[in-house]
Order: sequence, then C-alpha cells, then structure tokens
Amino acid sequence: MNAGARAEDRLARVFLGRVVEPGDEVAGQWVRERGVREVVRRLCTDGEPLPGVTARRWAGLRARAERAEPERDLALAEEAGVRFVSPGDAEWPGTLEELGDARPLGLWVRGRPSLRMWALRSVAVVGARACTEYGAHMATSLAAGLAERGWVVVSGGAYGVDGAAHRGALAAGGATVAVLACGVDRPYPRGHTQLIGRIAEQGLVIGELPPGDHPTPSRFILRNRVIAALTRGTVVVEAAHRSGSLVTARAAQRLGRHTIGVPGPATSGLSAGVHELLRQEAVLVTDAAEVVELVGDMGELAPDRRGPTLPRDLLEPGARRVLAALPARRTAAVDELAREARTTPDDANARLYELRALGYVERHGDGWKLTRQAMVSVRGDRPPC
Repeated sequence: MNAGARAEDRLARVFLGRVVEPGDEVAGQWVRERGVREVVRRLCTDGEPLPGVTARRWAGLRARAERAEPERDLALAEEAGVRFVSPGDAEWPGTLEELGDARPLGLWVRGRPSLRMWALRSVAVVGARACTEYGAHMATSLAAGLAERGWVVVSGGAYGVDGAAHRGALAAGGATVAVLACGVDRPYPRGHTQLIGRIAEQGLVIGELPPGDHPTPSRFILRNRVIAALTRGTVVVEAAHRSGSLVTARAAQRLGRHTIGVPGPATSGLSAGVHELLRQEAVLVTDAAEVVELVGDMGELAPDRRGPTLPRDLLEPGARRVLAALPARRTAAVDELAREARTTPDDANARLYELRALGYVERHGDGWKLTRQAMVSVRGDRPPC
C-alpha cells in the first residue's frame, strides 16, 4: 500500500471509530471482506444496508457517520501528544490480530515507547476495584517484581488492583501500560488523573475510543479483550464472581494465553472469582518469580546465545544511543545512561525496556547491563583498533 492509500486508510479507520463501538464483530467482518474505505463509503451514501444489521441499526450508524470528523480527531490528538496506530503500522502489535473480527480498528497511543516492542514482553495484572488491603499489597508487589525482571505491566487504570499494579511498576522504575475505556486525552477515573499522567510520561496510555469520548459499562468490558490480547498472560489478584477482571482472564484463555490467579482467604467474596478460575485452567502463583516462570518460558522470547535477537540496524536512533551508552562490563543506572545518551531519564527508561524485549539488555536491581549476545554484537559493530 502506497503512502497516499495508507493515509486514506488511516483516515477511514478514525472515521469508523466514531461510528461503531469497540469489538463490533459485524463491522469487523465488513472491514475484512470489503476494506475500511468501502465501508465508510457505504455509510456515507444512500443505498442498501450492509449485511448483518437491521434497517433501524443501519440508520443509527448512518446518523453517527454524519457527525464524524476524522480530521478534527487527528488534530485534537496531535495537540494532546497522542498518535493513532492501526493495522499495518510498524508499531501495531501483531497479537491483536488474534482477536479476528473483534480486533480494534486502531489504537490511540499516548507516550513515547513503541507499543509493539513493549507488548512483546508484557503481563496483565488485573482485579477488583474495591480491593482489600491484601489485594492492593499483592498487586503492588507482583507488579514491582515483574518490572524489576524487565517485564511490562499492563492494566486498566481503574481504582483498586489496577491502580496498585501501575503504582508498583512505576515505583520500581519499570514499564507500565494503561488501557482505557475512553479517550486517552480524558483520563478516567478522574481520581487517577495524576497517576495516568505519570504513566503517560514513563510508559504508555492507550485506548480504542477517539479523543474526548467517555466510558460506558459495555466499553469497560470490551476493553478487557485488548488487555488480554496484548499480553503474554493475565494475573487476576482479587475478583468476585461477577468481576470484570474475570472477563479479561476468560478472554486470555480463549486466546491461548496463560491465565494466572493469586489465592486469597477462602472466606473472602473478593477471592471467590479467582478461586473459581484456579479450579479450572488457571495456575496459582504467589509472587512475581512464579509468574515469570510461566510467561517467560516462550521460545520467541528466549535469548539467542549465538547472536543478537534482532539486527542492530533495526533499532531507532534513540535506542541505539542508549545501547551505546551502556558500559561493556558493569551495570549502569538510568540517570547515568540518560546523561551519556543525551536524553531524559524517562526516555532512557522506555528505550531500555524496548532493548530488553529485543534481548540486548537485562535489569539488575536498580541498574541495567548488556546481555552476553549484545556484548558480542556491540563488539562486532565497532571497527578494529
């Protein structure tokens, strides 16, 4: 697809994002079979409805189409430091394709790191909004431990377990992604405005809804399929029988991801949903090391000891500078690497997690060090003395 066609496709996807709800499989089938630009054309012209919808629903979609302004949405996003990523873009995570016709039309992304790179080595940590002190402690501890081991923590930005997981990853100087059920320029819940702002500075805030759009109960439920598809596994810390976090876990099961549960008191209603998962296909864990033992045992993520995981020439200039700043034989702190790479600590931290996903660096406590294969690669790239 040439640049002009890509631009038209992107504009059509932004347009359609104002018309259909996230996860609409009927609209997804239209896009797959006819192409997104043809679907938009049909919505904007008089004629027969597309298959699979009633005349009444088609009229509703047509009414929404009349109010869609994709150019304005893209302009508002640019002003807010938000970009639109869609299938076919280099940053698009391939795992989202496993959602089939329910895959997002695109994602609005706020933050500097590459979403595709971060998704390569990510774990979802979800659970009850009205969690107990135990649940908050476990979520914080798990997320911090995962971050310290170089994993990206993904959650929904909500109160309770979600917020505790994000804070745990941030406190460990790690990487975290918040997947929202509203426009990423309008943080929700309002009480997490500061937290979501910090996530955007140090990590990523993403969502399917266009700028300014508001959350609804159904959008929260549909958002959970994105969390499950992005990540290598889903950890449920606390959840009652009807908790939305169980929707994430079941979506993970359908996608063949690891489904993981943290046990709680047998008398706690907030652990009843987790215990039900554990009686089925979920695996019980008690700390971050046990989570990594499950999700980290994947061939495509195992470091290749005979050479670099990916060619160094695929790295962006910013990532190459951070990689070059790492000492050959010792661990270095993020602040030191930021100075050497002439960038900010937040940017250096984001680059390090991208390099970690590619197998070039590993985390040791509060510092970072080259992996063995990266040392070979770096030496091989330097001219002889």
